[in-house]
Amino acid sequence: MPLAVTVHPIDPDFDRWDDLLALIREAFAFMEGVVDPPSSAQQLTVEGLRDKALAETGLVVFDGPRIIGCAFLAERQDHVYLGKLAVAKDYQGQGIGRALVRHAEGLAVRAGKPAIVLQTRIELTGNHAAFGRLGFIKTAETAHPGYDRPTSITMRKTLAAGAGPTG
Repeated sequence: MPLAVTVHPIDPDFDRWDDLLALIREAFAFMEGVVDPPSSAQQLTVEGLRDKALAETGLVVFDGPRIIGCAFLAERQDHVYLGKLAVAKDYQGQGIGRALVRHAEGLAVRAGKPAIVLQTRIELTGNHAAFGRLGFIKTAETAHPGYDRPTSITMRKTLAAGAGPTG
């Protein structure tokens, strides 16, 4: 039976920063030795996550008390940037990432933003395909500072009015 997925915003009373950090580190661990430069997820701290939640909109998904998914959204001039999307390894493929993206779409539409943008590493072709299935299209390649080759791709999903969950 599929998991019933409910996305919750990180509210001011949120106190599960250690659990959230552990989820992100676990979800991004597979990149170790695969992406160059290394993922910034492993350098995140509890303080960094708190700061991120103050500057952006954080989203979490629970299964009972366990945090099994998250994402962070930052409003930009013409889009919402989707970052640090993470799903617990043993919950991947159950629609949690899709639910987080769908929730982000609704927030973007309500904020008057016509698109969601994300970046994924050039080496992570599985991620490119997964985001492609969610309607994202590759729009650019970028290089991290100090690199003379592309290290990331930018993907964009244009939103129709009324996209995402209501309410």
